[in-house]
Formats: sequence, structure tokens, C-alpha cells
Amino acid sequence: MSVEIGGLMDYLEEHMMKTQENMGKDFSAFRTGKASPSLVENVTVDYYGTPTRLKELAGITVPEPRMLVVQPWDRGAMPAVEKALIAANLGISPVNDGKIIRLPIPELSEERRASLAKQVKHRAEEAKIAIRNIRRDGNELAKKAQKNSEITEDDLKQMLDDIQKLTDDYIVAIDKDQAHKEKELMNV
Repeated sequence: MSVEIGGLMDYLEEHMMKTQENMGKDFSAFRTGKASPSLVENVTVDYYGTPTRLKELAGITVPEPRMLVVQPWDRGAMPAVEKALIAANLGISPVNDGKIIRLPIPELSEERRASLAKQVKHRAEEAKIAIRNIRRDGNELAKKAQKNSEITEDDLKQMLDDIQKLTDDYIVAIDKDQAHKEKELMNV
């Protein structure tokens, strides 16, 4: 990692922000009992021998709170889309009428909700570990800069404090995101 010491904080914040955003994207794929295009948009369809994401092959709409509708732009892709949705193991049975594929979203059982909450907690913990690894890398760079006389000992102490504060802020934000998603999952 070659980072100018002056841009270290911006560099660290950018990476921490990306970590949190990636976690948020992963959270959106957890089914909460409500229809959301993010549940299926990244399902990979074998489209004439080419793996293609569903959102590039079809319109995905939510006509009602517990129903997703997938309408392939190429009707010839209908069987491949249906096969991919079944293979994605979403716990949703597609209903194909020849023009569109309906995905009725069933109620989540209490056991499934608890299982999803556990997955959310695990994903949040992975994000916190990534944040701490970014902090560690930043601390090492700051210490190396002080050792090479690029910054003073006082600057090093201030920089380490700033890095820790930034880390703490992102850990708190991840905890909030996790709590929000778990609450969303547990609401019936």
C-alpha cells in the first residue's frame, strides 16, 4: 500500500466506507418477507451460454408488497430465467405464465427469521473485522512515517487517536445497520 501520509485519513475513511456499503448491499439480499428487487436482481442466468445477471435480462417490479414480477425482455430466455430462479434457492417458487414470472413472497417462519438474523450478525462481524484490519494498516503506515521522520511523535499520537476515532465511528454505524436489519427481520 503506497499512500502519502497526508492523505492517510482520507484513504482509510474511503476503505471503511466501502466496507460498510458492501455490508449494506449484502443486507439488502436478506429476505424480510417483503418483496424487493434486490432479492433476485443478481441471480445469474445462463443466457445462451453466457452467465448474465437477471437485472440485465429482465424488468423486475413489485406490483404489491408480497409479490415480485420478472418480465424477461427476450421471451426465449423465459425457461432459463425460471431455471435460474429455482436454482438460486431463494425459498420462493416461481409461477410462469408464458409472459411474466411471478414470485409470491411467503411469510417467514420464526425459525427462518432467527436464522437470517444470525446471518446478519455474522456479516456485520465480518465487516467489523475488515474495519479493524484497515485500522491496523493505517496505524502501521503512521508508525512507519514517524520512524522515517516524516511526522513527529506528537503527530503520530494525534494520527493514531484520529484513526481510532474513525474506526469507532464506523463500528458504531455497522452496529446500527445490524440492529436495524435484525429489527426488520424480526417484525412480522
